[in-house]
Amino acid sequence: MILSAHERMIARRYLLPHKGEGFIFVVAGFSVGAVALGVAALIVVMSVMNGFRADLFDRIVGLNGHAVVQGYNGQLEDWENVVDLAIATEGVTEATPMIEQPLMASSNGRVEGILLRGLRVEDITGNPLISENITAGRLSDVRVGSGNIALGARLAESLGARVGSEVSLISPEGRSTPVGTLPRIVSYRVSAIFEVGVYDYDKAFVVMPVEDAQTLLMLGDMVTTVELEVTDPDRVGRLLAPLAPQVSRSGVIVDWRQMNSALFEALEVERVAMFIVLCIIILVAAFNIASSLIMLVRAKRRDIAILRTMGASRAGMTRIFMAVGLTIGLVGILIGLALGATFLFFRQGVVDLIQAASGQDLWDPSVRFLSELPSKTDPFEVAAIVLVTLILVFIATLFPARKAAATDPVEVLRYE
Repeated sequence: MILSAHERMIARRYLLPHKGEGFIFVVAGFSVGAVALGVAALIVVMSVMNGFRADLFDRIVGLNGHAVVQGYNGQLEDWENVVDLAIATEGVTEATPMIEQPLMASSNGRVEGILLRGLRVEDITGNPLISENITAGRLSDVRVGSGNIALGARLAESLGARVGSEVSLISPEGRSTPVGTLPRIVSYRVSAIFEVGVYDYDKAFVVMPVEDAQTLLMLGDMVTTVELEVTDPDRVGRLLAPLAPQVSRSGVIVDWRQMNSALFEALEVERVAMFIVLCIIILVAAFNIASSLIMLVRAKRRDIAILRTMGASRAGMTRIFMAVGLTIGLVGILIGLALGATFLFFRQGVVDLIQAASGQDLWDPSVRFLSELPSKTDPFEVAAIVLVTLILVFIATLFPARKAAATDPVEVLRYE
């Protein structure tokens, strides 16, 4: 929309308050604020939800892989062959044998349910999600036959365990006696404590060398699963389709979407719902802009009539009032972008401040999965938010602009 020099001058005058037009200016100010809050809320909510999904995905996949080959009855006898077949499959970048078994742990008179994870030593130290998040102790001390293990931070808190503490792992698969099967209880020393940032994992995971796990669970040379990583997680099903029939005699392939389908589907539904709900805020702001323009048109009827008698065209009057409305919308968008960026930059500080002021735990990791408020801003989503806002503002300016253009100068100036 291109305005001539005199149209730009008139639009500037209409944007600034004059005597007797304070109420119109206040309404326009509220419109700017509503647009700004709507844009900021959309950017913040969408960025936090994107960050939540991305962070959760990275941490879940970082510990569980993109897919796993699960052995029937919880055992993979020919896991070496499964690993070889997986590595030979196009698109598979890594195949890691491991043992995963729910057990019980006891320390300092406390008992907690755990998820034992047995990995090769090189896989333990080579996993950045574990090795880069050690909060106490040394991961290098977790070696075969050392009797050392690594615990999740929340589990360590629940058991009252620290580096150097003794933790007893209790397996129901023990030795048979005349009175039944006695559970197998083996004590290990805590040599490292890690915090990956996912509450459920930090609360349950115990990591040890796979050879020690085989001894504890009396599995011999067997493992329970083979963890797979692929080049493109979104195409994991298609990439692993050729491998499925090859390993069908040993186990079944389960990918990350099947393991966490309910969680990620719920996140996606909530993301779409929040976008629609927050767009309503911008729609209300657009109605406010329309209201302020309607009042401005009524206040400027005499000016419009004079301009029309001086040769101003209907199209020119339409452009002037649309420029006024769009300017209000653009100012609101710019303020909203600034507010959204500021909140996202200081998001954790804001959450901590509100928690301190209210005394409420707004980000309980036992409920939210992650330990901190995440964020990931998508430039394409921000552009879409700005575009949607501009479209709504543009539509809101059409009626008052056309109303101004339809002003009949003869009718207005008849009694002047």
